[in-house]
Amino acid sequence: MPSFKRTTRQNAAENDGCPQRLSRAERPVQTGGQPADAPAAPSASPAACASGAAAAQAVPVLHAPASVGFSNRRRTLAVCVGAAVLLVAVVAAGVLVGPDAMSTDFTQKNLAPSAAHPFGTDWMGRDMLLRTLAGLSTSVLVGLLAACVSAVVALALGCAAALGGRKVDAAVTWLIDLMMGIPHIVLLILVSYALGKGFWGVTVGIALTHWPNLARVVRAEVLQCRESTFFAVARRLGASRLSLAKNHLLPYVFPQFIVGLILLFPHAVLHEAAITFLGFGLPPEQPAIGIILSESMSYLSTGIWWLAVFPGLALIACVLLFDCIGTSLRKLIDPASAQE
Repeated sequence: MPSFKRTTRQNAAENDGCPQRLSRAERPVQTGGQPADAPAAPSASPAACASGAAAAQAVPVLHAPASVGFSNRRRTLAVCVGAAVLLVAVVAAGVLVGPDAMSTDFTQKNLAPSAAHPFGTDWMGRDMLLRTLAGLSTSVLVGLLAACVSAVVALALGCAAALGGRKVDAAVTWLIDLMMGIPHIVLLILVSYALGKGFWGVTVGIALTHWPNLARVVRAEVLQCRESTFFAVARRLGASRLSLAKNHLLPYVFPQFIVGLILLFPHAVLHEAAITFLGFGLPPEQPAIGIILSESMSYLSTGIWWLAVFPGLALIACVLLFDCIGTSLRKLIDPASAQE
């Protein structure tokens, strides 16, 4: 009596009722050792065969994406780039319209917002849209320069505190606590007034008062890198201090440093506008958001509300763009959220 070796494909073919071509190894073997053809399977319709083959080849889907489109990483990168492009466009537009923002036309003074003047005009007939763009450009440039200088100071002091020994660490920590114990606006006004106010007074004042928070972050990151395994291995292999700082410390601290630098911009812009509003910042003849808001206070009671509302909203939008760039960079760089 012949014995047959059963296979999975053979069983599937018989269950589906469809003829299926089997390989030589899957063909039934007689007791004599010679291969023989399998018994003819009952014929079935082509539609039944197609449905059976589709069911046999169907693979269960264990997980499917919730939505089809841009990934979170690409979306975050697009938001970051879009916000940066908007800021660059605002600065470029403010530089280009600088001369027109100072032109006066007393026949067009105190006009409400309209199609010709979207932000209205002031008591001297100056277009408030052009003045707002010029003021934002000045504020962003001051904030950019001050934030870069403040970030460099924070990086230097943070690295010195983490690598300079206990005495240097204690001195830098004491200086950080001292600076954080004094209100920003008070110290900023004192520094700006001592330097004669103006552009450089505001810039130096912001640069000297906004580094403590970033210095603490840099110090913590350098300490964490110094206690890591790869840093200890490189030091035991004989790497010099310059090589350790160049190949290990800086790449480790750089992502957090860049995020901290970006997040310094909105603080610098807001403080520049604040001390200029109080009269200790930029001169009145220079267009700036703080000057625009300060001059508009005396006209709010007369119903000319657009002199303060639109420049204030523009300043808030500019700060939110900076914050959006910093938050997006943090999501892209932080290992805990980079793959979300």
